[in-house]
Amino acid sequence: MVLFLLLQYKLWVGDGAVPEVMHLEQEIEKKQLEKNKLEERNASLAAEVKDLKQGKDAIEERARSEMGMIGKDETFYQIIQSSK
Repeated sequence: MVLFLLLQYKLWVGDGAVPEVMHLEQEIEKKQLEKNKLEERNASLAAEVKDLKQGKDAIEERARSEMGMIGKDETFYQIIQSSK
């Protein structure tokens, strides 16, 4: 009986016990989700880099959206809405 209790103690409280294993499995799951998100982000950034290296269209689009580029023969119109 003492041996059985000792084994039960090790199973639930000792090193590598069931609660510790469950906690580690949850941590692995969290890290896997984080890794998947980072892999998606890296793939997106790699595609953007490839696009920027290959064509001027992506560069022009980025310059327009982020830096307000206006090309030759284009007219800039700014629409200001009143706060009424």
